[in-house]
Amino acid sequence: MTPRRGIVLFAHGSRDPQWARPMDGLAQALRARDPGTPVEIAFLELMPPTLPEAIAVLAARGVAEIAVLPVFWAAGAHVARDLARLLDEARAAHPALRFASLPVLSELPGVLDAVAEAALRPATDPGSPA
Repeated sequence: MTPRRGIVLFAHGSRDPQWARPMDGLAQALRARDPGTPVEIAFLELMPPTLPEAIAVLAARGVAEIAVLPVFWAAGAHVARDLARLLDEARAAHPALRFASLPVLSELPGVLDAVAEAALRPATDPGSPA
């Protein structure tokens, strides 16, 4: 069965490959919650794959819609300008696909409350001040 919708996790990128570990963890969490929804990771710069490459992978899988989750805390220029341009290019390259850009992390329902709750929990790092 061809998946109807795919998700691309879109982040900035870094020269340090370890920087992408949380992206891998988020992708794994999404796949575990819904194994039928394909999830790809893409980066704006400094590391592969690019957003067009991730979109091409999902398009080859036959999805009808791609939701792009900008894994940025706030909607600055990379989201407002760069992601918007990349999505316009994707729409031109894949006219049969529908694209949606999801909100940045701080605008997702429940995220601010979850972060506030985590910040108020006692520290578990043995090296942190008591």
